[in-house]
Amino acid sequence: MESQALNQTFSYHLQIASLDIPTPVTYIVFIIGLLLYLFSVFCNLTIMLLIITQQLLHKPMFYILFSLPLNDLIGISSILPRVLADIVTQTHTVYYPTCVFQAFLCHMYGGGVLFILAAMSIDRYLAICKPLQYPSIMTPFTLCVIISVAWGLDLALILILFALQARSTRCKTYIENVFCNNPSLLRLSCGEDLTVNNIYGLALTANMQIISVGIQLFSYIKIIIICVSNRSKAVNTCVAQLVTFFLFEFIGTFVILSYRFENLPPNAQKLCGMMIYLILPIVNPIIYGMKTKDILTAFMVVLKKKITFK
Repeated sequence: MESQALNQTFSYHLQIASLDIPTPVTYIVFIIGLLLYLFSVFCNLTIMLLIITQQLLHKPMFYILFSLPLNDLIGISSILPRVLADIVTQTHTVYYPTCVFQAFLCHMYGGGVLFILAAMSIDRYLAICKPLQYPSIMTPFTLCVIISVAWGLDLALILILFALQARSTRCKTYIENVFCNNPSLLRLSCGEDLTVNNIYGLALTANMQIISVGIQLFSYIKIIIICVSNRSKAVNTCVAQLVTFFLFEFIGTFVILSYRFENLPPNAQKLCGMMIYLILPIVNPIIYGMKTKDILTAFMVVLKKKITFK
């Protein structure tokens, strides 16, 4: 009866795992986490506002890039505020619909990184390898199609993932992670066969990687060949994207491997699981601010205007 009651309503509360932080340093950890979150929000919003307001950045490359800080805000906002609140309040409970929504945003963020970077590599390929045709190819319509496909494909694949998850009956009320994701929601099930969910989850991850990595490999290999043969430095416009891609893949691999280390302390394992949602949203604005000349130039123009106005 209890399991049926749990499954009939979406409004029950779950217990969620927490970081074991000694009481004396609780507020220190909270303040550090809050400062990192505010830094990420400020930097990502700054890049988005620069792209919107500065004529220098009104180019296809930056319209696509706009999606990256937006996605980073989704990623870090889906995780960090909730974890920080639990650290201070010590409540460690989460409303079920909120848990599902958090899990949905987490998976949207992961797929978003891959598809947005793939979209950016297509733009760089066209700009560098087909410079004469670039203006006629990268029309506003083409730009809208590329951005819509990146977000739309991500949304469709994740919706299917959660539609499959919603079919399972729920008997448990404890989330084993410090944040909600699809695997932790599936562990609430009553023990029924989840083969379809597992197969789709693995296929989803594999296909996202194959599509994104395949597009980027094709684009950047072509770019490198063109730049080497023409002794061009245009490849420098791709440095920020490549750094972000390799950083994402490295962190993702590290997180997966961390779950295989049985001797790893529980706190360290929980922190490792959060890394993929925290590091890139904090580091990406710095990478693009330093490695993208037009963004740096636009920022300095705005800064000089503010100083002159004062």
